[in-house]
Amino acid sequence: MKSAVLQLPGLNRDRDMIAALTKISGNAPVTIWQTETELPDVDLIVIPGGFSYGDYLRCGAIAARMPVMQAVKAAAERGVKVLGVCNGFQILLEAGLLPGALMRNASLKFVCREIKLEVVNADTDFTRAYAKGQIIRSPVAHHDGNYFADAETLKAIEGNGQVVFRYAEGTNPNGSINDIAGVMNEKGNVLGMMPHPENLIEAAHGGNDGRGIFASALDVIAA
Repeated sequence: MKSAVLQLPGLNRDRDMIAALTKISGNAPVTIWQTETELPDVDLIVIPGGFSYGDYLRCGAIAARMPVMQAVKAAAERGVKVLGVCNGFQILLEAGLLPGALMRNASLKFVCREIKLEVVNADTDFTRAYAKGQIIRSPVAHHDGNYFADAETLKAIEGNGQVVFRYAEGTNPNGSINDIAGVMNEKGNVLGMMPHPENLIEAAHGGNDGRGIFASALDVIAA
């Protein structure tokens, strides 16, 4: 399957994401710049982490209004899979592609450490390599990862199976409501998550717990 990585000023995890997608699929993803409005024919678009536009206004707010995001929205409406990690998650929320919002960490401090994730929904295009309830490791590095949704939205996403990952075993690093670490849209083809699975995909990283997300999305699941 073909993939693409979005590049915006201030994003600094694009090389990590490109390396992860290349190693897992065997094919290097194409890169998409902020001004592009016609996207290549791909099966997966990934928005990596970083600090797009210096996180001015709100994290992801400026990036969400770049011309390329209109094309990403159109692609998502056609069924193309979209994955946003960390700042990518923030951008997807600001663009209205996912429900809820991300606020300042409850500690008011930048958090950079390893956490544990529970796979809440294993029946998605991003989690088929895992089992429901499986606990995996993943690094986090963010200042505004405190996920929030109003009561009505929270009830809907919990009931619809849109909560894909939760922080597990008391490792919630930011105060996210219901320990939510990753959510998807109703259609199931757009996923946003704060943890960085691309930084735990091989032995050199100290483990490969994050590999299943990309293997699932790229349809190259291997034992």
